[in-house]
Amino acid sequence: MAVAIVIALLVLGSIAFHLFSPWWLTPRASNWGSIDDALMVTLYICAVAFVVLNLFIAWSIVRYRNRPGHKAHFDPENTKLEKRLTFWTAVGIAGMLAPGLVAWHEFVTVPKNATVVEATGQQWQWAFRFPGPDGVLGSANVSHMTPENTFGINPRDPFGRDDVLIEGNELRLPVDKPVKMVLRSKDVLHDFYVPQFRAKMDLVPGIVTYFWMTPTKKGTYEILCAELCGTGHHVMRGTVIVANERDFGSWLGEQPTFGQIMAEAGTDGAQLAQASAPGASDSRTGVGGTR
Repeated sequence: MAVAIVIALLVLGSIAFHLFSPWWLTPRASNWGSIDDALMVTLYICAVAFVVLNLFIAWSIVRYRNRPGHKAHFDPENTKLEKRLTFWTAVGIAGMLAPGLVAWHEFVTVPKNATVVEATGQQWQWAFRFPGPDGVLGSANVSHMTPENTFGINPRDPFGRDDVLIEGNELRLPVDKPVKMVLRSKDVLHDFYVPQFRAKMDLVPGIVTYFWMTPTKKGTYEILCAELCGTGHHVMRGTVIVANERDFGSWLGEQPTFGQIMAEAGTDGAQLAQASAPGASDSRTGVGGTR
């Protein structure tokens, strides 16, 4: 009886903690309501299974406890029960998968008018790159990286000369405008995560990954690395400021371009080209896609 009471109290305590807990989702600041919906569907399906199964265990302990005049019946196989369990388990899994698959399809279907922003991670800081007036990011590869060319932009690629570079942990984005986040890593596995945006993706060395979202609320939000990336993982933080389009444009216009940085460093394209490995495969990203 004591075990059954403890199990029942565990269920009631869990429900109470859910209803009265101060720890809950951060206010959403993007278009990804479908991700919240998928999360809530999963939460409630698991909650129903948790409550039903634990209360059934508590009831079974009381109902079939050892007492005079009652003898347990051993039933090694029950086809009818197994079919029922299989059916309801399949229903629960399908219920959890369906909203997630719908959200994932939207998550990787980038609008054609999305602004492209590249986020580059390294131990343990962020850097960002915007395309210039041509709307295309220049191709890049780690083989091109030098002290002057920390982004690894191909100096032979004319599309890269007007790329806007932010060598710091502060990113700004326009409100109510779709943004495609292109993600690269210089060293190890990282993850770009802003809780209020409900969007995150790994930065995988040697691979260009991406996701898209539309910031819907102006404000300042924290960028986190959500993948253990070494001893300094906890300090790999940044800031994203969502502003109106005019303020965003003013800020972007104040940032240096790749061509300006090369000129200030007194490094011409021929010198930088020496850093490129013959036959290296570069990545180039344009508005709405990667090519």
